[in-house]
Amino acid sequence: MLGETVALTVRALRKWIRNPASVMPGLFTAMFYLALFGNSFNPENLIPSGAGGSVLQTAFGGAPTYITYLTSGVICIILVFNMAFGGIDLVLDRQLGYLNSLLTAPVPRAAIYLSGVIQNLVKVLILAVLTFVVALLLPDGLRLPGSFGAVDFAGVFAAFILLGLGLSFVFTALALTVRSIDSLVAIVNFLTLPIMFMSNAFFPPSSFPSWLMSIANVNPVTKANEAARLLIVNGTLTSSQLGTYGWDMAYLAVFGALLGALGYLAAKHALRPE
Repeated sequence: MLGETVALTVRALRKWIRNPASVMPGLFTAMFYLALFGNSFNPENLIPSGAGGSVLQTAFGGAPTYITYLTSGVICIILVFNMAFGGIDLVLDRQLGYLNSLLTAPVPRAAIYLSGVIQNLVKVLILAVLTFVVALLLPDGLRLPGSFGAVDFAGVFAAFILLGLGLSFVFTALALTVRSIDSLVAIVNFLTLPIMFMSNAFFPPSSFPSWLMSIANVNPVTKANEAARLLIVNGTLTSSQLGTYGWDMAYLAVFGALLGALGYLAAKHALRPE
C-alpha cells in the first residue's frame, strides 16, 4: 500500500507544482490578509497614541504588534480554505474517469484516501511556511522574541501539522463522497466561514458573547492558534504556558485521530466503481 500511496501523492503534487495558477492564489490571499486586514482592522488604530501597546499586552496575549497576533490565525485560515477546496482535484479525477480506473485496478482503497490526505497536507504546509516568511518581511509585521529558535519554530508548525492533518482527513473524505464540484464548493463555503469566525484567528475569544466564546473554545482552529501563538509571542515558555501548549497539542491529536477514523470509513464507503 505504501508504494501506491507515494505514487498517487507524487502525481498530485507534480500537477500542483506545474500549475502556478493553483499555487499563487493561496500565497496572495495570505499576503492580503496580513497586509490589508492586519492594518485596516488593527485595534491599535482605535486607541489614543501611546496606549496601544498596553492594549495588546492585555487583550492580545502580549503580542508586540497586531500582525504578530494575526500571523498564526492567517496561517490557520489558509489551512482551512486550501484543505476545503483542495478536494476539487479528486472530484475532477472522478468526473474524468481516472478515479474509476483506480478503483478497478489492484490499488488499495486506503492508498487512494491517504494520498489525498498527504498531498493536501504538503500543499498547505508549503503555503504556511511562505506565509510565515511574508509576515516577517512586512513593515511592522511579525516580531519574534529574542529567545525564539529552531525548536520553537518546530513547535509552531507541529500545531499547524496536527490541525492540517485533521482537516485533510475530513475534507478529503468529503471530496471523495460528492459527485460534482458545485456540490463540494457549496458545502465548503457553508463550513469554512463559521470555522474561521468562530475561532480566535482574528480576535481573542474574550471579546465574544458568551455563546460564541463557548464554541470558539472547542474549535480546533482556536487550539492550534493558541499553541502556535504561545511560542510566537513568548519564545521560551513558562511551566504554565508549557502545560497549555501540551493540552492544546493533545486536543489536536485526538481531533485528528477521530476525524481520521471517520474520514476513512466515509471514504471507504464512497470508493466504489461506478
